[in-house]
Amino acid sequence: VQLQASGGGLVQAGGSLRLSCAASVSISSINSLAWYRQAPGNQRELVATITNGAATNYQPSAKGRFTISGDNARNTVYLQMNSLKPEDTAVYYCNAKIWRPLRHYWGKGTLVTVSS
Repeated sequence: VQLQASGGGLVQAGGSLRLSCAASVSISSINSLAWYRQAPGNQRELVATITNGAATNYQPSAKGRFTISGDNARNTVYLQMNSLKPEDTAVYYCNAKIWRPLRHYWGKGTLVTVSS
C-alpha cells in the first residue's frame, strides 16, 4: 500500500486546511486510516482515525475542529482542519493499518504551518 499525502501549507490562526491522503489500493480494503502529526522536538501523535470506513476517533485537541472522512471512489482519506491554532503546526502523516495479518503503512508527511 502506498500513501500520498498533500494539502499542507501556511495558514493564519483561525483558518482552515484540508489534507488529502491518496491510497494505491481501495480504501475499503484498509481497516483503519489515520492522521498523525509530529511537531519539532515532539513525538509523533495520533490526531484522528476512521475505522472500517465509519467509526471516527479524535484526540481531544482535534475534537470539534477536525473531521476525518474517506472517499471510496477516489481511494482518498481527508482531514478537514478548521479553527487552526499555532500549536497545530506540524508535519502531518497518514497511516493505513490492515489487521490480518497486522501491517502498517505510512505516507510521506505534509507540513502544516499555522501563524499567529
